[in-house]
Amino acid sequence: MAEEQIKNEELNAEAQTQQAEPTPEQLEQMRAEWIRAQFQKANRFMAEKGVIPSKVLDKESRYLAPYMAVWKMESKQPTKKTYWVMSGDLPSDMVDVNVAKTAREAVRHFSMTWQLKAENLIRSGVTRDATQAKYADLLISRAQSLYQMQEDDKLWGEN
Repeated sequence: MAEEQIKNEELNAEAQTQQAEPTPEQLEQMRAEWIRAQFQKANRFMAEKGVIPSKVLDKESRYLAPYMAVWKMESKQPTKKTYWVMSGDLPSDMVDVNVAKTAREAVRHFSMTWQLKAENLIRSGVTRDATQAKYADLLISRAQSLYQMQEDDKLWGEN
């Protein structure tokens, strides 16, 4: 009986340990790993589009882990150009830097563009295909989330 009680106490202690909140150091490490993964995702996306990134302008880039990252990135090939690149828990996308002066404006641009893309998919009738319908729904939900994020002054350090 005492042996069973000790086992139960050990199991309870183990369960409590597993439910413990991560330390600030662990949270920062998880955030850094997420940012690194999103940077790699953005680089891959650009490469798939035939654009070879050469430099990230980190002071102008913004991250809201684990939701989105907006990177201001320069390319060297096929031409020297600068882009806003979106990655995170949403479709990756990129646009010429000239569409937005800041990361916040770039988020608004992606939000509006995705709303229009989804609307065009729906109007064209391709959403009769289940995969296209899911994609349109994803674009709409992420566009709405992005719009809410770009509207929130607290997220951007503005009053």
